Amino acid sequence: MANIYDVTDENFEEIVIEKSYEKPVLVDFWAQWCGPCKALKPLLEKLASEYDYILAKINVDENPHIAQEFGVQGIPDVKLFKDGKVIDQFVGAYPEPKLRDFLEKHIKSKVQQKLDEAKILILDGKVKEAEELFKQLLKDYPENKALVIEAAKFFINEGKIDEALKILDTIKEYHKEYYIQAQALKEIAKLKEACDNLKEETQLDKLYKKAACETVNGNYEEALKHFLQIVQLDKNYKDEAGRKGMITIFNILGERHPLTKEYRKKLAMALY
Repeated sequence: MANIYDVTDENFEEIVIEKSYEKPVLVDFWAQWCGPCKALKPLLEKLASEYDYILAKINVDENPHIAQEFGVQGIPDVKLFKDGKVIDQFVGAYPEPKLRDFLEKHIKSKVQQKLDEAKILILDGKVKEAEELFKQLLKDYPENKALVIEAAKFFINEGKIDEALKILDTIKEYHKEYYIQAQALKEIAKLKEACDNLKEETQLDKLYKKAACETVNGNYEEALKHFLQIVQLDKNYKDEAGRKGMITIFNILGERHPLTKEYRKKLAMALY
């Protein structure tokens, strides 16, 4: 059970300072009238068990002295205490992926510890044990969409496309931070299937299989070259497979990546 406390000026020393010598204490300065505070609150509560921190919630209207002492001006203001001191902080309602990034700089989550175990099992050739570990994690943390993404990658690599697609379907469009990744992985799953099973009957088939395998193996620049060739030779091949393959890689790399910028221009030239 997560340790969650409503903290006041009177018990701040006991709950925050003293307990921070035992485990990290995440202090959430909030107010009843603050909309972003209400958006952030359930995320902080949900992640408290997974990251094993104490969550201390301080209403700034009711406890102005502590807020003033720590220079709180905008809310939500979140400060991470360890050994009696603030070691990191942020202001605003972070989305879940950004909040996880913030936490993982200082605290390794229970899920991440298990994911590290799974990676070791895979390296040791114990793929079956790794699969069981992923399945147990998905059962224990069904709402952890970051875990879903990692598990899907595992199942895709193992050629278990149906299982990968099944868990990726649990990520809906309103899971904004993970939806694009999930859609990209669905395309990766199709490419994995093509890499493993596509018969090379034509030159375009050969190019597509090469591009599919390069994508699955993470060789994105080579994959983009092959996909672009497909677009240049036949835009409509396999329901625009060349264009879709390039867009999948763009989504994986992100819009700021140099390869995305370079090949978006090349794709536009090939299409128009």
